[in-house]
Amino acid sequence: MAKRVQLVLNRDVSKLGRTGDLVEVAPGYARNYLIPQGFAVKTNPGILKQVERRKEKERVLLLEQKQQAETQKAVLEKATRLTIQKQVGEGDAIFGTVTAREVVEAIQAATGEDVDRREISLPDINKVGTYRAEIKLHPDVSAVVEIEVVAS
Repeated sequence: MAKRVQLVLNRDVSKLGRTGDLVEVAPGYARNYLIPQGFAVKTNPGILKQVERRKEKERVLLLEQKQQAETQKAVLEKATRLTIQKQVGEGDAIFGTVTAREVVEAIQAATGEDVDRREISLPDINKVGTYRAEIKLHPDVSAVVEIEVVAS
């Protein structure tokens, strides 16, 4: 059985890795496809040092992003309760539902923080009352805010 070859990817390759990843592949796959197409280069000590430096920079960047998410979480959770006004019908039922966009606008008004609406998890809000929404700020950091739906 042939020995595997170590390569560093120049581009993202599906089912193999992302740019800058160190991968081991079959020699034929490397020789016939990855290297001629410019998707990868053979490793040497200089390239391995570059890979290590790039990974260290990525680690520092991810740590900084996590710290920013932690500070944003503290600011969001300091805002005691976000108030959203909706039209109300019989039995405290609201017309429509509360959307993530409305929550983002309430957060912007209360704290001045920008939050991506796609990262907000809302329960079904069909009545007047207090609800909890979870905001995913980072893969390891999420904040919980209270939303109070009131009649307008």
